[in-house]
Amino acid sequence: MNTSVGNTARLIGAGLRALLVLTIVCGVLYPLAVTGIAQALFNDKANGSEIKDGSGQVVGSSLIGQTYNLPKKDPNDAEEAARPDLKWFQPRPSNGLGSNSVNTQYSLILSGATNRAGDNQELIKWVTDAKAAVVADNSTATYKVKPQDVPADAVTSSGSGLDPNISPEYAELQIHRVAEKNGLTVAQVEKLVKDNTEGRTLGFMGEPRVNVLELNTALKALSKN
Repeated sequence: MNTSVGNTARLIGAGLRALLVLTIVCGVLYPLAVTGIAQALFNDKANGSEIKDGSGQVVGSSLIGQTYNLPKKDPNDAEEAARPDLKWFQPRPSNGLGSNSVNTQYSLILSGATNRAGDNQELIKWVTDAKAAVVADNSTATYKVKPQDVPADAVTSSGSGLDPNISPEYAELQIHRVAEKNGLTVAQVEKLVKDNTEGRTLGFMGEPRVNVLELNTALKALSKN
């Protein structure tokens, strides 16, 4: 009986020591080491790939798309709040899973595709309406957008619905409107787009792209000068 109790006590003691050691190693030392290495070698990425404006204020992440809507003047007018603020470059549509219906306590952005087939009538209407809006919004007195010039990414959402990038073609299509709304020359905005266009990764992977948040941050700085 005493032997059995003694063996049990030793096993419990060994288990508690193992728990303590593993907790310290895996729960404290390892996370601290990984965090320290990440902060030392990949500080920007470890902190969420933050983008800061000229004053050093964080305005978002380069990994997640944002919407650029007009400020809501009438709190009861949801349609007004959803209208694009045309002084900014606009991102891809973000139909995805639509508004947050999973957790209504918080305003969350839900990632997901439309899950609709190419011949789905609702999807066709979304694309048709989006193309008409792109043509109307970006046509100015001196620059007319043709429907056939609207790139695919201007009227379709990405698989996640949170794509932060647009094609150079879509950015260029918006140049005249952005220049007019911000009192800038077309040449100034063209240079802005060119300076913020990234090429293919390693020269051969993916497609050229423009990060909308980075572009709009640069636009804000240029507009202040």
